[in-house]
Amino acid sequence: MRLNKENILIVDDDLHILELLQRHLHRWNYHTYRAVSVKEAVNILRDSQVDLLITDLKMPQIDGFELIKFVSEHYPDLPKLIVTGFPSVQDSLKAIKSGVAEYLTKPFTRDELEEAVTKALSASRAKPKIPSQPVQRDAYGEIIGSSEEMSEVLEVIDRVKDNKATLYISGESGTGKELVARAVHYQGKFAAAPFVPVNCGGIPETLLEAELFGYKKGAFTGAEKDRKGAFQSAQGGTIFLDEIGNASLAVQARLLRVLQEKEVTPLGSHKPEKIDVRVIAATNNDLAEMIRKETFREDLYYRLSVVEIHIPPLRKRMTDLPLLVDMFLLKYGLEYKDRYLKIEPEALEVLKRYSWPGNIRELENVVQRAVIMCNKSIQVKDLPDHLKYAIDMPEDALTSLAEMERKYIKKVLRATGNNKTKAAEILQITRKTLREKLKE
Repeated sequence: MRLNKENILIVDDDLHILELLQRHLHRWNYHTYRAVSVKEAVNILRDSQVDLLITDLKMPQIDGFELIKFVSEHYPDLPKLIVTGFPSVQDSLKAIKSGVAEYLTKPFTRDELEEAVTKALSASRAKPKIPSQPVQRDAYGEIIGSSEEMSEVLEVIDRVKDNKATLYISGESGTGKELVARAVHYQGKFAAAPFVPVNCGGIPETLLEAELFGYKKGAFTGAEKDRKGAFQSAQGGTIFLDEIGNASLAVQARLLRVLQEKEVTPLGSHKPEKIDVRVIAATNNDLAEMIRKETFREDLYYRLSVVEIHIPPLRKRMTDLPLLVDMFLLKYGLEYKDRYLKIEPEALEVLKRYSWPGNIRELENVVQRAVIMCNKSIQVKDLPDHLKYAIDMPEDALTSLAEMERKYIKKVLRATGNNKTKAAEILQITRKTLREKLKE
């Protein structure tokens, strides 16, 4: 028995054909993914390693040729096998031009299918492997980037994901601090345990302690029953304390004790509860400055920053921008247009020269808006005006009121062809007053 390791994606809206193909391919020890639409197929391609695409052409909403064109540009080395019940010379020529390896017409025999699959995979293996530029590591969920700066971030994630060392993530607003926290949790060996995010800046100070540590019935007005806090809910997993810089000094003191003692005491209780939780904290505040101003505890900072990850702003990793744009185009193209939209090179250049003070969150909003507003491909006209080229106009020199009046009278006279009657009407003065001002 052959031990084939290839992953084959089958796309067909006919469930009977899907099951037939899957049954044959399993018999030959291939691993299969199946999709009943192009939309579903694209999602599988994004998240999985696929070695061969087998697709029908005639499908509702989006046909197989759209999928072939998409694969040809995004996964150029992926071999493609068409299986169709509506063959035509035009379709055959179109398929060949799209780089399709094999073409099967329904109905087909099991031997014909096996021969076509073998040929398509053999042709792919025979192609010389050309060294490519580093690409984004998609093993970390939605973290996208192949820049040197992001490679350093991913290296740290690799080192900490399988232990429960306390982690501090710093970076400007919109850089993706929660994505990094989720990657640390979900790509490590504790992924099956809870991940509990808490926005310390979005919860009123009077409620934050109750949200974090829980409370007992009667602890305060409105506490009608016992309730677990975020730390107890994250038992065995990870708690993510976002915007930790907004926590009050009282909450900081309790957090310090939790980190030191590995236990929490709910409000209204005197009995501490042991916890086994990894703590990840993040903020876009300057904690060093806050420590200097005594608004953040220095001892808590050192407890939190056993390992520190700094996420670079988008302006410092602009080589990742095309990858991020492509990801957002795919995301919102499928969501709003049910198709993949391209961006014109001129529009991409406009995005590249902008400084992105709002970082990746701002970029995503711009791409989302462009996808909604454009028809076929994103052009410069589809981008917000503040991204486009602007002339830096020098300000006029300060001058006297009399000089300003003289210049404005001349401007009105030029506009009226030196017609003093019209000029006086516009200036809302008499012709006599105008003559006097001209004499001056």
